[in-house]
Amino acid sequence: MTRVYLHTFGCKANQYDTEVVRQALETNGATSVDDPMLADLAIVNSCTVTRVSEAKMRSLVRRLVRRNRRIRTVVMGCAAQLDDGAIAALPGVMRVVGGTDPRPVLRAAGIAGARVDPVLRRFHRGTRAWLKIQDGCDEHCTFCATKLARGASRSRVPQEIVAEARILAERHREIVLTGVHIGSYGRDLAGAASLGSLMELLVSEIPVVRFRLTSIEATEIEVRLTDIMCSEPNRLAPHIHAPLQSGSDRVLRRMGRHWYTALDYRECIERIAARLPRLGLGADIMVGFPAESEEDHAATISLVKDLPFTYLHVFPYSERPGVASHRLGPPAATDVSQSRSLELRALAGRKAREYQAASDGTVADVILLQRTGGRFEGVTGDYLATYLSSDSVPPSRCTATLEVEGDALWAHPLDSLP
Repeated sequence: MTRVYLHTFGCKANQYDTEVVRQALETNGATSVDDPMLADLAIVNSCTVTRVSEAKMRSLVRRLVRRNRRIRTVVMGCAAQLDDGAIAALPGVMRVVGGTDPRPVLRAAGIAGARVDPVLRRFHRGTRAWLKIQDGCDEHCTFCATKLARGASRSRVPQEIVAEARILAERHREIVLTGVHIGSYGRDLAGAASLGSLMELLVSEIPVVRFRLTSIEATEIEVRLTDIMCSEPNRLAPHIHAPLQSGSDRVLRRMGRHWYTALDYRECIERIAARLPRLGLGADIMVGFPAESEEDHAATISLVKDLPFTYLHVFPYSERPGVASHRLGPPAATDVSQSRSLELRALAGRKAREYQAASDGTVADVILLQRTGGRFEGVTGDYLATYLSSDSVPPSRCTATLEVEGDALWAHPLDSLP
């Protein structure tokens, strides 16, 4: 019996793809293990978003074979799709398999004629599951290699998504809809399919479970999505992660993000926030893009100050092979990018603390995540991390009163939810 250690780098779409591979392996007689020292085979799902993510992947592959001389590694995913031979040359790597299809991954693992269930039935662990509704992207951001690795946008049909959600809901309390460009969902399907219509269908067909959206462009948030968040926040979490990247129109144009301006972004977010008394709002922001000036950075700071963000993902520009941005000139100096990152992260921290303080005394829908260091951790609909106060194991989902205590947010369960 083959014992397999799986590790994922990158986004929730990657995590979903890994679970599909895990399920296929176990269906065909392999056993997944959490300790690489016990494994015969490692499958590493790679990410190509930044140089850092690829460097971490390479470091892990080397570390695996140093710790376990018998282990052999298959590298799959986005970085594998764009590999120029560097990944294949790493010690212990037996195959590099681009893309996300589990069949060639299983063949690389020596499992021929594998049976692959088209429906993901559970996640390896936890009360939350990801559900990939589409893959690929039709946009052409000048900095993005994911488009090169994942290809054009491809939507799953609604009936297939509903069937998978129904099965996942038997084991998990929250289902997170994920993909590479989920706001484009349905554009390649016949009829009037859209993310909004899909969400209405899921809420109607799948009782009890809480849904959540992953990253979605601000200009692609349909009114019907906001309607569900307003009317049924326990069914569609009042949480939006809308990539901003820059608050400067000049930089946005250079990034190839032609479908919105800073004003468009502002108006979309303000319109949604006006309807939702509690809204978890996050964004990705890139600093140090080629020719980003102090004025451009100041425009980003100004926009972040004005909008009700509750957290930010801030990262420096990272040039990727094959993308167009390398023709736009050198990026900002490392010390400049670091300074801009620190300023934005400090601002995000202040806004996060203000939002958390305002949650004191409110009632929230909380899902239990895990037990760490003797404390139970949970997450609210608006994406606040909480500790659950309980002398015994708290319910996996409950309504709870929130209490701010120092830097921590405590949830005191009131009623268990089904």
